Amino acid sequence: MRTAQQAIQLQHERYTTGSDSGQGLTRTVPREYTHRAAVAEVFLTDWKPGRSDGFLVHAQWPRGHSFFAPRAGFQDPMLVAESFRQAGALIAHAELGVPLGHSFMMRGLSYTATPEGLAADLVPTEVELEVTCPEQSWRGGKFTGMRYEATLLRDGRSIGFAEAAFSCLSPEVYRRLRGDRPTSAPPAEGRRLDPASVGRAHQGDVVLLEPEGAVPRWRLYVDTLHPILFDHPVDHVPGMVLMEAARQAAQAVHPMPVLAVAMESTFSRYAELDAPCWIEAETTPSVTDGPALVHVRAVQNDSTVFTAQVTTWHL
Repeated sequence: MRTAQQAIQLQHERYTTGSDSGQGLTRTVPREYTHRAAVAEVFLTDWKPGRSDGFLVHAQWPRGHSFFAPRAGFQDPMLVAESFRQAGALIAHAELGVPLGHSFMMRGLSYTATPEGLAADLVPTEVELEVTCPEQSWRGGKFTGMRYEATLLRDGRSIGFAEAAFSCLSPEVYRRLRGDRPTSAPPAEGRRLDPASVGRAHQGDVVLLEPEGAVPRWRLYVDTLHPILFDHPVDHVPGMVLMEAARQAAQAVHPMPVLAVAMESTFSRYAELDAPCWIEAETTPSVTDGPALVHVRAVQNDSTVFTAQVTTWHL
């Protein structure tokens, strides 16, 4: 009987050699390569070597999704971030030899996209990511992390750019670093913000509690049972949850609907599940009719765990 690693390797060989009888048909890449438990949450469909020692990664964004839903005729820009995150994990496992079961500690993830490039269509949005890995770290012949970047293409035209960096930890190192941390926590008490005020359609997707005063500062609402934000058990608040909090905070401080067309984020330390995490926002007004900037910070135990600069565009 094949092990899970052997089964994934066989599927990888079929992708790269073209021996799969489904050659030419759209399919998702192995979910294990993207650190997703649900196949439905895998947005990558293929990858192959690209120019300049890089990789060409294909992604498909659905017309409808329970969380990453189109809004006012535009695809959710967080699809850019999630697709790019998945691409980094895919390349590390499939091309750089990182065994399954290793953990990735995100240090930063940034993206920018044009509103035109995010326009929803009558069919799913097909996107290509031209990925390069200009900085790689190795120790004793083992991969320990990288910085990677990508140009996003739609119908052959550039629609955006993304950049990220992460460290790779073996299960043994991760256990020494994290110890026995909980993978669940009771939801914080309090009322969540009105979904419309943060650009969401459903209360269950809101990650910010109502503020206690007039200052734009909200407690992060952590729901470890959320099927998308917590696709599988983890012992910390996922980076995508913090980025979603930044996106919702950026909308909360605007009186009209906005699109988060760009975000530059930095992860300073793990955000724990069992301690209050506060999201703070400060807006830099635009001197023109162009995008406005929202500076977001996540604070836990009096320390900054995450920062983001969100560029907003009025819908």
